[in-house]
Amino acid sequence: MSRKNDIREFLISRRGNLTPQDAGIPIIGGDRRVPGLRREEVAELAGVSTDYYTRLERGGLLGASDSILNALARALHLDDIERQHLFDLAREESVIASSLANEVGAAPVRGSVQRVLDNMTVPAVVIDATQALIASNLAGRALFSPHFEADRPNLARFIFLDSRARDFYEDWALACSLTAAMLRFEAGKDPLNGELTALIGELATRSPQFRKDWAERDVHEHRTGRKIYRHPGIGDLDLTYDVFEMPGENGLAITTYTADAGSATADKLTLLTSWAATQQPS
Repeated sequence: MSRKNDIREFLISRRGNLTPQDAGIPIIGGDRRVPGLRREEVAELAGVSTDYYTRLERGGLLGASDSILNALARALHLDDIERQHLFDLAREESVIASSLANEVGAAPVRGSVQRVLDNMTVPAVVIDATQALIASNLAGRALFSPHFEADRPNLARFIFLDSRARDFYEDWALACSLTAAMLRFEAGKDPLNGELTALIGELATRSPQFRKDWAERDVHEHRTGRKIYRHPGIGDLDLTYDVFEMPGENGLAITTYTADAGSATADKLTLLTSWAATQQPS
């Protein structure tokens, strides 16, 4: 994955998504060759010269100051996640340091972390930057039971490569686009992560849907939200997820899944725990 090409394609895609009307630029004449903003328009909005913006768009972000990056983010109407991705793309030195730390490889979670998971009464899983399911409690394993049937349980692989994903995810197309955007966000933070690069290459080779979603060049970070899963043993589960970062655990986060009190899903979560117990080997 070329660093300069990533920068170029990201900025071009964001520039192409922003219309002159969105940016408050008056349109003179009706003939525009580009659907979005021109380079000179972005440069004017960011307060830099067209030559300088062109150099940035061609991959020359290294050395750009925070004020320049912030001005560029404002000019392109980037959201918080896109802005962070832009800063990640500009910080090669920190990225290299991060990737060197990753060479040690992902270790299993500490015993104390597993004890925390096991003492949670709601489904909980530990996920890394590649969307691998590193650890879980019993309810979390039950919730994602089809995923855990794989030798290397991984949300992204299941979503793009397992035919059951279309049934498991209530909005499979959205799950695909968000997953591709999350992988791109992580790749921007750590482009030398070998496992992540290999996963992206595998998905690009094996999944036309991934190639389509990856080409959109969107970035996304899961923090909190709502998902509906169609569990094969329990039925539809309308769940709220929350992501909790784990300081000191490189790239790992605990994700929990809860339901509104008194809801049908809350009752089903009780059944899920009972169902999970029946699936354990005797």
